[in-house]
Amino acid sequence: MGVHVSIAGSIDQAVDRAKEKGCDTFQIFTRNPRGWKFGDLEKEETAAFAKKVKTYRIHPPIAHMPYLPNLASPNDELYEKSVGSLIEDVRRCGSLKVPYLVLHLGSHMGAGMKVGFERITGACGRALKTVRNDVTLVLENTAGQKNSMGSTLEDLAHILENLDKGRTAVCLDTCHAFGAGYDLRSSKAVDHLFKRFDETVGLDRLKVVHLNDSKGELGCGLDRHEHIGLGFIGEKGFRSLLHHPEVQDLPMILETPIDAKRDDAGNLSKIRELARSSQLIPVDRKL
Repeated sequence: MGVHVSIAGSIDQAVDRAKEKGCDTFQIFTRNPRGWKFGDLEKEETAAFAKKVKTYRIHPPIAHMPYLPNLASPNDELYEKSVGSLIEDVRRCGSLKVPYLVLHLGSHMGAGMKVGFERITGACGRALKTVRNDVTLVLENTAGQKNSMGSTLEDLAHILENLDKGRTAVCLDTCHAFGAGYDLRSSKAVDHLFKRFDETVGLDRLKVVHLNDSKGELGCGLDRHEHIGLGFIGEKGFRSLLHHPEVQDLPMILETPIDAKRDDAGNLSKIRELARSSQLIPVDRKL
């Protein structure tokens, strides 16, 4: 379990911050997430980053795409900039020895789902062809906002079936799934979600989990993260999720708020408390 940490100063300092926060894994942006411009990564930085990850035994490191790219955009200029951004991040992840790059799939901006699917598949295909390394593109589900891509398991499966299976996977965001109408509030609901996931996407493609409670109700279509246990998913829902066998070996990243209620340490503490709870754990299952 871990959190998203800053790369301010130099990128290797992100690993120090992850260690200070008590992370087992962590997530970063490889550059400024709110701009198109970026500087090259220095060899000293990438070497220091990889060395600290190994020394501190915080694994796997996970990267997230910046906010500005829209891989589903029908606008040619924005689309090409977005594809270029994706290709650059795949390169940077390779240099840093980061195995997973999480992607926001973007919005078709009214052009329709067909156009969105074609754009996303084309962008990912070009990135994988251009940069041949060990980085896996991890598609993140969305909450069902207007014109957004990837809010259903069927949509994710449709994109993945046209891409290299060895280098593409899924990141399940709990807040987004809940907003899109996938219930997570009980062990029965969690079981149902993973059954549907296996039938559509395939559980072998699930590689990362974003642990976020939801400020919105089930099926609200809102991407509004809340502290663990304080939103509509609730403690029972997260306890059910954490004790499900399909997530036991997956890296889980918290993207929860930092405010007067709780900080990263508080949410890590809460999620670990729920994970340690003996409730719902089958007595005959080896953990």
